[in-house]
Amino acid sequence: MGRGHGDTAVASMRAFVVSAPGVAGVAEVPDPVAGPGQVVVDVERVGVCGTDVELFTGEMAYLHQGHASYPLRPGHEWCGVVSAAGDGVDPGWLGRRVTGDTMLGCGRCHRCRSGRQHVCADRYEIGVRGGWPGALAEQLAVPVTSLHALPATVSRTAGAMVEPGGNALRAVEAAVAAPGRRILIWGPGTIGLLAARFALARGAEVHVVGQRGQDLGLARELGVTGAWTPPTLPALPYDAVVDATNAAEVPAVALDLVEPGGRVVYIGLAGSPSLVDTRELALRDVTAVGILGASPALRATIELYASGGVDPEPLVAATVGLDEVAGVLAGRRPAGPRPKVHVDPRI
Repeated sequence: MGRGHGDTAVASMRAFVVSAPGVAGVAEVPDPVAGPGQVVVDVERVGVCGTDVELFTGEMAYLHQGHASYPLRPGHEWCGVVSAAGDGVDPGWLGRRVTGDTMLGCGRCHRCRSGRQHVCADRYEIGVRGGWPGALAEQLAVPVTSLHALPATVSRTAGAMVEPGGNALRAVEAAVAAPGRRILIWGPGTIGLLAARFALARGAEVHVVGQRGQDLGLARELGVTGAWTPPTLPALPYDAVVDATNAAEVPAVALDLVEPGGRVVYIGLAGSPSLVDTRELALRDVTAVGILGASPALRATIELYASGGVDPEPLVAATVGLDEVAGVLAGRRPAGPRPKVHVDPRI
């Protein structure tokens, strides 16, 4: 950083930039500057998410709705160390290990004032929505109000799993996971397996469904009661079903499988609209819950990781450098059952 270009020294850093669908690479970009109320974080670890893949391929809905545009810099699951603080920021943040909220509300509207900044109509989503640069870079600028300190017992790997963990924890809370309740989680990806870990930690009986048998080995290793392909799924009474897939047909299947009076939780997003018969919801007294973002559960996720109540590290397959991100987004992933790839921008 701080390399000279021509006759003028320009402070710059390496960042991963997507310039068009399927066109991406590492570029030199200006160092971020901490504005009033902001900090700069030296990024230590970033998770690659399905949303990042959709931004890379051009399938992400925000690109078609006008909420995102190219060029863009993805990365919203991260942790690092605060290295600079802007005006109005407590200098005690300097040197602290942190992660942060992806959802940055306007702070003025009714939703923000009532603690629902993650659904603010004018929100930024770091690395996703509104053009706020993401964490697939050596440094990241964020509002200090979005920060969450990480205890020493939370590793870099776990720190970058707080954001997906918060999503999964919200899904498990919506499913009311508890002893005596049987929870079915459809989708053995990162969110689905984290949800399984949180539900197990709450004493629930947990079943996981995946399209292929080879995708279910890790679920079994994590201690679920059953790991099934759709044809082998037993006809049991499921108190809640969590859809953690990107398949348009699963929301209706989830509704078919849940017990009357039960709950269906929709956290996965399909690339095309899903059809659900609301008559089934009403006539079977089923509660349907949608989950957008980790914001309300970030603190609780950190506490569970710090205490050892839930360990997210077995879900991480490998840690790579920025130069390998394009390949990962294009589908060149490490072999094995673990769903998450992390990036260390310092490599």
